[in-house]
Amino acid sequence: MNTLIAPVMALTAWSLVIWLWMYVQRLPAMTRAGLKPQDARFPGSLDGLPNIARQAADNYNHLMEQPTIFYAAALAIQVAGHGDALAVKLAWAYVGLRVLHSLVQISVNIVLVRFLLFSLSTITLAWMVVRELLVLFG
Repeated sequence: MNTLIAPVMALTAWSLVIWLWMYVQRLPAMTRAGLKPQDARFPGSLDGLPNIARQAADNYNHLMEQPTIFYAAALAIQVAGHGDALAVKLAWAYVGLRVLHSLVQISVNIVLVRFLLFSLSTITLAWMVVRELLVLFG
């Protein structure tokens, strides 16, 4: 399928999986810590939770940050009619790298591995954007 919609929807679906995972981890941890939902009203209020619960929440936040650029870029490329095979491959590479980043962060959370995956995904996203800018303005 030569469309950028599929990788956009895949990363959107992955973000929802991580949202669910975050609450599967966070709610029992809050109960064990004796925290009520209102106790989470300020940023950082849940920093005392076990790492596994915090890692899932941190990753969910990460999926709300840079991927927003991906969504905008991928949809703009698609709407412009420039969603060729390379654009689609780059989009899927970006999604794959972000999924791997999530899996590392919610499990072993090795920062150097996360940084490598983040860097590779950023380079992939930049490639997509620069490539499209060259088509538009080149």
